[in-house]
Amino acid sequence: MFKIKEATLRLLPQKAVLVPDDRVLLIADLHLGKANHFRRSGIAVPHAVNDRNMELLVELINTHRPERVVFLGDLFHSAYNEGWEAMGQVARHFSGIQFQLVRGNHDIMSKLQYERCGLQVVEQLKMGPFLLTHEPLEVVPGGYYNLAGHLHPGVRLTSKGKQSITLPCFFFGEDGAVLPAFGAFTGYVRLKVSRRDHVFVIADKQII
Repeated sequence: MFKIKEATLRLLPQKAVLVPDDRVLLIADLHLGKANHFRRSGIAVPHAVNDRNMELLVELINTHRPERVVFLGDLFHSAYNEGWEAMGQVARHFSGIQFQLVRGNHDIMSKLQYERCGLQVVEQLKMGPFLLTHEPLEVVPGGYYNLAGHLHPGVRLTSKGKQSITLPCFFFGEDGAVLPAFGAFTGYVRLKVSRRDHVFVIADKQII
């Protein structure tokens, strides 16, 4: 659990965040269909990548029973792909849950098409003390704490033997936080970390 502005966030090793008081599940950067995009370019990426992303999403919903699922942008990687059909099936199956999409730079389809998939689309979303966006805000309005995605944050850990590994992380700064990319084929961007920041690394299905 991590507390911000008297609100509690539960960080999940599946690279998602649960807001228990509001029964909201937050997920950033699923990039559904990204594997298909690479395969069309001649890069061999297994179909199981897409399947695993959806399996994890369903597993989280079944486990935590949220009233809302909010995607912090880049739910789909590009134009129409098989991920649309899978997402539509999930939304229809969990018809009692509200699915919202904070539009990201890869979410390029029309608003009507997202709504047909069972998604309410917004540019940003206020939720208690939190302002939800896709890209981290450079200036956060007073009284709010920004929760965002987009950057696919990771940190490099180095051992005494000079071996290193880069792992996904939750990054909490003074005015905002960046969630790790939920998608299994997204990569990481190493962030600069100061002593005032809080970083929670995801390693071997644990949060450190």
